[in-house]
Amino acid sequence: MYSHSDILKIIKEKEIESIALQFTDIKGQLKNLLLPVSRIDEILNNEVAFDGSSISGFRENQTMDLVFHPDIETFAVFPSNITKLKRTARFICDIYNSDGTPFIGCPRCNLKKIILKMDSIYGYKMNIGPEIEFFLFKTDENNNIQNNVFDHVGYYDLNVEEKLEEVLNQMVIAMEQMGLEFDAIHHEAAPLQFEVDLEYDNILKTADNLMTFKYIAKMTAGMSGMTASFMPKPLYGVNGSGLHLNISLEKNSKNAFRDDSGTYRLSEEALYSVGSLLKNINGITAVLNPTVNSYKRLVRDYEAPVYLAWSVVTRSALIRVPKKRGDSTRLELRSPDFSTNPYLAFAVLLQTCIDGIRNKIDPPKPIEKNLFQLSSNEIKMRKIKSLPRNMYTALENFEKSMLSKAALGEYIFNEFLNTKRKEWKLYRKQVTPWEVKNYMEV
Repeated sequence: MYSHSDILKIIKEKEIESIALQFTDIKGQLKNLLLPVSRIDEILNNEVAFDGSSISGFRENQTMDLVFHPDIETFAVFPSNITKLKRTARFICDIYNSDGTPFIGCPRCNLKKIILKMDSIYGYKMNIGPEIEFFLFKTDENNNIQNNVFDHVGYYDLNVEEKLEEVLNQMVIAMEQMGLEFDAIHHEAAPLQFEVDLEYDNILKTADNLMTFKYIAKMTAGMSGMTASFMPKPLYGVNGSGLHLNISLEKNSKNAFRDDSGTYRLSEEALYSVGSLLKNINGITAVLNPTVNSYKRLVRDYEAPVYLAWSVVTRSALIRVPKKRGDSTRLELRSPDFSTNPYLAFAVLLQTCIDGIRNKIDPPKPIEKNLFQLSSNEIKMRKIKSLPRNMYTALENFEKSMLSKAALGEYIFNEFLNTKRKEWKLYRKQVTPWEVKNYMEV
């Protein structure tokens, strides 16, 4: 753990000139305040304040003084290969009220509160390993995405475009310098699509790592005139980008999902978590898939899950149990995408799994057939339900979800719901090029 003197020493050794204070708003947008290093004492003493009235979800149109509380453990020097961030260090911050209490609208503070509650009352901690999918697009001089697809390779193929390799190499260097542990970056199934798998960690650290990776990816791509896009469905006719989450619970420093003699070699806690996820997923989907575009990914035939089922075999199910057991026993939730706010997403997932254990929610039998090969009649006969088909339906389910309200707290719950309803209403008024093309002459 860093001490104040450790940080001051690093700042001197690395000749740091600027300090970035970063936090995430309710929408999942990373916010940044850049300060000269001469203010490091104020920063470390939690003396930097700002007006939160203009931040989305932070009581819009009301004047409110909020204070940065940097998490000392998140101190890091930005990578030297990102020229715009040269000689700059950062802290990820919690947002507090001026009276020294955590701000109820801070997603990170809320996640820390839920983590502490579930550990102190039930003894469980959650760990997550995320699989991040994203696209790399060329951009013009005005930063407009060029939609012409210039690579024709697929899963694990070599990149034929030299600039793609350059961006990915710079991304790897930057991740290593920031201390992000990951397996590898490889080409995904769609043109211009890539995946990176971050290492397992506790959900607070994983949420921080996700926001750090998104920032690094956008900065490294931008240096080469490209854009790293985490939009769930940026291109028609190809796979979208998901954020597959490998989830496990820990109790007494042991994997609580492991039971070598249990059904499918899973513990009761694992099975109850599956049961609760399937029961409650529609009520938390608005958090896991929070944009209009999210639901254009969640359709048949593009490898994204649609049906509420689990499996130890097929990847077409919402929840898959990877083959590895022992201490690697986990559940893979395949529906989320990276338009989600990870601090909110992990709060509702932790609440969901603990709710399943508390109420002993048994899962249905697993599905071992490819769900995408089943006809509509077979789906109906098996009584398999579906994820919400659009943002409106997801928000209707979210509003009724007491579990979501318990996980997010009433303030964040209401702010999120109101913000997303405004977004949906704005979308409904839009006239798209597809509509003009198909209906202009009707």
